[in-house]
Amino acid sequence: MAVYGYVRVSAADQNEERQTLAMRGIKIPPEGIFTDKQSGKDFNRPAYKALIKKLEPGDLLYIKSIDRLGRDYEEIQSQWRFLTKKCGVHVAVIDMPLLDTRGGKDLMGTFIADIVLQILSFVAQSERENIRARQSEGIAAARTRGIHMGRPAKPPPENFAELTHRWKHGALTTEEFTHQTGLARATLFRRLREMKIIGA
Repeated sequence: MAVYGYVRVSAADQNEERQTLAMRGIKIPPEGIFTDKQSGKDFNRPAYKALIKKLEPGDLLYIKSIDRLGRDYEEIQSQWRFLTKKCGVHVAVIDMPLLDTRGGKDLMGTFIADIVLQILSFVAQSERENIRARQSEGIAAARTRGIHMGRPAKPPPENFAELTHRWKHGALTTEEFTHQTGLARATLFRRLREMKIIGA
């Protein structure tokens, strides 16, 4: 029986150390730990696909928490079934010892594990939706206070007034005007509307 660990963080700038240390704490060798720095929106992840190719029936796969498999209820349930039924591997969730397919093979044990899996999958999706809702509410609240979200607006060039005058009098085409200001077309025309140079 080979033992593996799967680690996933959602972005390249996030730190996977906490998950990796947990894997080393249960003596998984470095070559047995597969790490993705990628969103859990689907299973098209390089390390995960490499791991799947390695797995053989009877192997043991550790994950730190259930949401490392996927980010919503259906995905987690589907992938758990794929690993345990189709691949025939054991899965153990470090943060939730009840979710360990090596034990509880009787009817009651299986029943309890299924319930726990469904609850945790639901909680993982609910928490993600709550985070998204809080982010949206925070952005909306910031905007009402006049706080600009996102990248800072690109300033117009110093000769913007001259370029605008030439464009308005036909000395520059719209394409030339856009190119010389260095602004995206939508940004340029939004700026012109804000300055009341053109109508809304």
